[in-house]
Amino acid sequence: MKQIIFATGNSNKMVEIREILETLSIPVISMREAGIEMDVEENGSTFEENALIKARAAASAVHDSDTYVLADDSGLEIDVLNKEPGIYSARYMGKDTSYHIKNQNLLERMKGVPNKKRTARFICAIAAVLPDGSEITTRGVIEGKIGYEERGERGFGYDPIFYLPDMSRSTAQLSPDEKNAISHRGRALQEMRRKLQEIC
Repeated sequence: MKQIIFATGNSNKMVEIREILETLSIPVISMREAGIEMDVEENGSTFEENALIKARAAASAVHDSDTYVLADDSGLEIDVLNKEPGIYSARYMGKDTSYHIKNQNLLERMKGVPNKKRTARFICAIAAVLPDGSEITTRGVIEGKIGYEERGERGFGYDPIFYLPDMSRSTAQLSPDEKNAISHRGRALQEMRRKLQEIC
C-alpha cells in the first residue's frame, strides 16, 4: 500500500502537513510513527539541500517499494539582520531554546528599526525521494515584516513575530485554513501535492 513518510518529529508541523496532503488519499505518517530514528547533520548551504539531506537519510531506512519519503527545511530571513536566522532558524540560540526566548532576542536586536526596514520572509523547501529513487523539490515563500511584539496563540516557532501587513495580523493569529492557504509551508506542500498527483 502506498504511503508517505514525512521526516519530521514536529507534531505541530505534522498537523499542517496532513491537512494539506489529505487530498492525495495516501496515508501520511511521521518518521517516528514509521519507527525511523535518526539525527542527521543538516550541513547544506540552502533550504533545498538540507531538505534533501533529511529525505535521503530517511529513505535509506525504508525498505518498501510503495513509500514516498518527504522532508522539509524552513526558516525565517530578516533582511536587516543579513537574512538571519535563515537556514539556522531551528538551531538559532540552540535547538532546545524556547521560541519565546528566540523571538524576544530577535525583537530586541531589531529595536529602533523603522517599519519600512523590518522586511522578512518565511521560506520552506520540500524534498521528496520517490520509490524509484528519483527526487523532487519545491519551494514556498511568504513575505511580511517583523512585528514589535509577539501576537497570537496559534501557529508555532516564529509565527507570533511575523506580521502580514495585508491581513493586519501575525501568522500566529491566523486560523489553520487561512495559514495553510498562504504560508510558505502551505505553498511548498501544495506544489509538492500537485507534482505527486501526476506520479501517484
